[in-house]
Amino acid sequence: MTELKAVTAVEVVDEFRRGDLHDLCDATDAAIVDGGGFGWVDPPPRDVMERYWRGVMVVPERTLFVGRLDGVIAGSAQLIRPTRNNESQSFAAALTTSFVAPWARGHGLAKKLTLAVADRARDEGYKVLNLDVRDSQTAAIALYESLGFKRWGTHPRYAMAHGRVYAGLFYYLDLDAEGPR
Repeated sequence: MTELKAVTAVEVVDEFRRGDLHDLCDATDAAIVDGGGFGWVDPPPRDVMERYWRGVMVVPERTLFVGRLDGVIAGSAQLIRPTRNNESQSFAAALTTSFVAPWARGHGLAKKLTLAVADRARDEGYKVLNLDVRDSQTAAIALYESLGFKRWGTHPRYAMAHGRVYAGLFYYLDLDAEGPR
């Protein structure tokens, strides 16, 4: 008996294809319910979620990366560039809103998304990639540290969800150093 292997892919989305917005919202809802929502504690109404994702697409400083599992969007991450008036930090970009839906974990999508964002930032000439994460996101923390991100700080009262306060951990990746690709 031949075992089928899931097909994973990461791509930049400039416009949503048929079904993409629906898949992205479903994956986001699942990640939020699982505790991995990037700021949301509970899934918002679908129209709010759709407006959020459409809004991401029109912000010039943002690039949306999606991870697909067998063709279905199962996660995402964003590269955020500094605004033009932020000259003193123009060398640094940020990785944000990174998640993979629980049903798609274990196939390497989180790593592929993170590397795709880091590679794009490096290719665009950024020297540093910053990110922050709740201390409860242990799998994400392990991934970031395995990829060479260095923790530089902790915020003890970073987020609150369902009455619990979470610490936030802050990381950076030196894109000039020979790192993962």
